[in-house]
This record gives sequence, structure tokens and C-alpha cells, in this order.
Amino acid sequence: MIWALLPSPIGLLAAAADEHGICKIRFDGEVHGTVGDSSVLDELAAQLTAYFAGELTEFTVPLSVRSGTAFEREVWLALRRIPHGEMRTYGQIATEVGDHDPLAARAVGTANNRNPLPIVVPCHRVVGADGKLVGFGGGLDRKRFLLELEARVRVERDFFL
Repeated sequence: MIWALLPSPIGLLAAAADEHGICKIRFDGEVHGTVGDSSVLDELAAQLTAYFAGELTEFTVPLSVRSGTAFEREVWLALRRIPHGEMRTYGQIATEVGDHDPLAARAVGTANNRNPLPIVVPCHRVVGADGKLVGFGGGLDRKRFLLELEARVRVERDFFL
């Protein structure tokens, strides 16, 4: 894995890539390996810059997800289907992945917490049943920032359509 440090409006991010794509994004800016050059990390940096500028609503950088249980992977795929600027509840995600157990929302929360690719796999778009911001590995301030950014972009996009 090759790591890079990426400045952003929510702090310094650390990202890692392997031969297949982006495999890790960390909010703490800590690298866990060799820092180096990678075309896929350069692509991620460009897409994150465009995202934070309000110019990108869907990430297309290649991903390499090798961790997670089958359930977690299903949750992460469901997160990628949440449209930019929209939110879902933990319960809605549980239902979408086919788990109708009332406690499944907690399992979705655990899967969100283990998401190796925050922002790109938008776990910040998942909120509590009452719409409150709960649980985010990057902290609630970052979650609020990301949701407000996407809401502004969506309003601007809808206004000009």
C-alpha cells in the first residue's frame, strides 16, 4: 500500500491505495505505511478537491475493499446508492440490505463505523431514526460539515436546472 496526505476543509486526511484502487481513508491524518506517489491517490485528491468545491457529486475513483463481513459489504454498497445531498436512516439501510430485524439498525451502525472509505462511501449520509446526527468516526462536526456542503450543492444544482 502507498499512502498520501490530503489536505481538506475538514482536516488532513490520510489515504492509501493498493494496485486495485483506494483502500483506506483516515480522518486522523495518520499514515500506516509508505508515503509515495500513486496515480489513483492523485485521482482521489483531485476528486476530493472537486467534491469540497461543490463540483463533484459522485466519486469514480477505483476502490479496493478487501475487508469487512458480507453484511458490512452490503451496507457499504447501499451507502454508495444514497444520492448526493440526501440522507437515510440506519433502519432504512437495514431494510434495503434485506434485514428486517428491529436490531439490524445497530448492525448497520457498526458497519458504518467500520467503513474503510468515508466520504467516498458516504456513511455521513446516514442519520438516526429521528433525523439526528449520530455516530460518525470523523466526529459529528465533520458529519455536519459534509451534510451541509452537500445540501448547499443540491440546492444550487436544483435551482439552476
